[in-house]
Amino acid sequence: MTEPLLEVQDVEAGYGSLQVLFGVGLTLSPSEFVALVGPNGSGKSTLLKVIQGLLTPTRGEIRFNGERIDGLPPHHLVERGLVLVPEGRRLFLEMSVRENLELGAYSRQCRTKIEERLEQVLQSFPVLKEKARVSAGALSGGEQQMLALARGLMADPKLLLLDDPFLGLAPKAARMLEQSIRNLPREGGSVLMVGQHVKRLLALSDRAYLLEAGRILVEGEGEGLLKHPLFKRSLFG
Repeated sequence: MTEPLLEVQDVEAGYGSLQVLFGVGLTLSPSEFVALVGPNGSGKSTLLKVIQGLLTPTRGEIRFNGERIDGLPPHHLVERGLVLVPEGRRLFLEMSVRENLELGAYSRQCRTKIEERLEQVLQSFPVLKEKARVSAGALSGGEQQMLALARGLMADPKLLLLDDPFLGLAPKAARMLEQSIRNLPREGGSVLMVGQHVKRLLALSDRAYLLEAGRILVEGEGEGLLKHPLFKRSLFG
C-alpha cells in the first residue's frame, strides 16, 4: 500500500480566540487529486494556511512525505515541494509573464535549473509562452489565473495547494483553466484544491471531503459525493 503524501491528523486552529478548525483529518496520496468543499466560512482556506505553514495549529499533526511539518515556516515547506497558489492570484502586474514565473523558482533547487523549468512550464501553457514578455497586468482574468498556477509549478511541487482558482472567471476561461489543472496529476504531481465551484471541483477530483463549521462531515469519491444526503443538505440546503 502506498504511503500517504500528506496526512492531516486531528488538527485544530483559528485566529486568536476564534477557533475555526475542530479535529480535522484528511489524507492525500502521490499523484492524487483531492477536493475540499464546503459552505462559505467552513474553514477551507484556513486549513490550506495551516498546511502551508502560514498558520500554526493549536493541536494535531501534519505530515508531508513522511515528515512532520506543522510549525515549520512556509519557505522550508516550499523547499520540500509543498506549494500554495493563493486566492486572488497575487501577481506582480507591472512585471512580465516571464519575470513572474522566474519568481516562482526561488527555492535553491529550482534556481539551479530555472531555464529548464521555464521551458517545461511554458510548454504546458502555450498562451503564456506567446505572451512571455507581456506585463501580467495586460492579461485577461483567465490568463492571470493560469500565470498564478504556472508560477506555482515553477517550484516543481510534489503537492500543489489551490485556493479557489475559478473565482471570478468567465465560463470560457474557467474551462481553459480546468483543462490545465486536469493535466497536473498526470505529470506526477498531487493537488489539493478548495473552492466554491463544487461541481467543477468534484468532476476533477479522485476523492473529496466535505468541510462544515470546521469539521469533516463526509469523505468519498469525487462526483459520487454529490449524491450523499449530508452533502446535499450542507451545500444545497
